[in-house]
Amino acid sequence: MEREGDILGAVGFSVMSIRPGDSAVAIGIGDLPVAASSHFLNLLESATLTAISEFLEPGETTTLKVVALEIFEAVAIGSEIRATATCSQVRGRDLDFVCDVYDGERHIAHATMTRATVERVSFLARTAAHSLNSQI
Repeated sequence: MEREGDILGAVGFSVMSIRPGDSAVAIGIGDLPVAASSHFLNLLESATLTAISEFLEPGETTTLKVVALEIFEAVAIGSEIRATATCSQVRGRDLDFVCDVYDGERHIAHATMTRATVERVSFLARTAAHSLNSQI
């Protein structure tokens, strides 16, 4: 990972159009035909990755560690929502973000998120080993 000063303040954006299959009804987490809240998290994660992708070394990636999501409004099918994520703090291998979701000018959601920087191959090896151990 590049120097902390370079990453701090990095901003990323992500956009998503809400389709009928993205509704809470369609994915089975509610009975209203509005965007499923889990899609807000997906959009926010995408924005965080966009913010820091150029700062990661070859073979590095990040994984979600902690998220606190507050949802203010519902979003209708057919809406185009956008997320912003700003790297607010670097703590060793952990990166903190302040994130927001908008539908036009409406502020839909706010989140804080921590992502852990990991080396891709060793992370996948550890994950595979844990899976094998749990099957024994």
